[in-house]
Amino acid sequence: MLIHVHTQKGRGHSLAEESPHRYHGVSPNNGKVKDNGHSFSQVFGETLVELAKQDTRIVGITAAMRDGTGLGPFAEAFPDRFFDVGIAEQHAVTLAAGMAKQGLRPVVAVYSTFLQRGYDQVIHDVALQRLPVVIAVDRAGVVGDDGATHQGVFDISFLRAVPGLTVLAPRNGGELSAMLAWALQQSGPVAIRYPRACTANTAAGAPLAPSGAVAPVEVKPGRDGVVFTFGPMVDVALDAANSVEPELSFAVVNMRTLKPVDGDFIRGVLRGKKYVVTLEDHVLAGGFGSSILEILQETGAGESLLRVERLGYPDEFIPHGSIERIHEEYGLTAPQVAQVLREIASGRTLQVIVSGDA
Repeated sequence: MLIHVHTQKGRGHSLAEESPHRYHGVSPNNGKVKDNGHSFSQVFGETLVELAKQDTRIVGITAAMRDGTGLGPFAEAFPDRFFDVGIAEQHAVTLAAGMAKQGLRPVVAVYSTFLQRGYDQVIHDVALQRLPVVIAVDRAGVVGDDGATHQGVFDISFLRAVPGLTVLAPRNGGELSAMLAWALQQSGPVAIRYPRACTANTAAGAPLAPSGAVAPVEVKPGRDGVVFTFGPMVDVALDAANSVEPELSFAVVNMRTLKPVDGDFIRGVLRGKKYVVTLEDHVLAGGFGSSILEILQETGAGESLLRVERLGYPDEFIPHGSIERIHEEYGLTAPQVAQVLREIASGRTLQVIVSGDA
């Protein structure tokens, strides 16, 4: 006997029945309407619309996540340049490759966890062919209530292993807009990862950005050590570094570009420092912190001794829970990072690197 059940999303709740795409995933209903502000996804979608007005080659692609990825405004403004391939991430990436081969500038918007399904296509159909495809990696980092299957904590590890692929991470909406404009000017593939979060500096429709939009920047100087980080974790690092002043003075670096890592910049900012901390909303295995360690091992840091601590997620699946709760559980809040800065300066270290000039 075969039972074929046709489900209806939101059955019994009129708002969900009328707009099922807006109720793909919801938090518990407490009877209150919450203003979540402007999200990275919204900034992405609004910026893409403005850029597409200037360049008719730009097309948008999604795999059944039009509104979740912020592509709703683009789909409405350019219905003939918008492609929803359904739940088929592999096809979305291959379609983008074919379009790029024919001279278009495709942008694939996909959640970090779902990009795992299209990884083979990223390697063989996009990167190997050196095609100008932009991959907008939404929900990068922990996503909260969607649970372990949706945590976007592996993409840096698997994307930075792909030759020729540039990986960017904006701190806020302004950086996201600039990075998207920059990415669409490139001759090869670019991935831009950003979290499920609201963002400050939501300037959309930014003018085409110079290469400075993706260059690393020291947002706070320091004499004793450096915290290397990216994305919204920059603000966590700033709060932590400021809280240990004046006893300790840590610089904070917003890397912006996670691949390729600017080794010369790292060597320069580490000159005269004793401590290195890396901070990421991502697994430690093969992640951002690993890339910093690789640079230090390969090129040297110009110092005889550096104490290094990497902060991120251990080798385990991250469970269900709010983003705030998960960050606290894994030691990624500003007070917890500040405590690590104090401890590394007092002698407790995860790893010691002995390195000289390359």
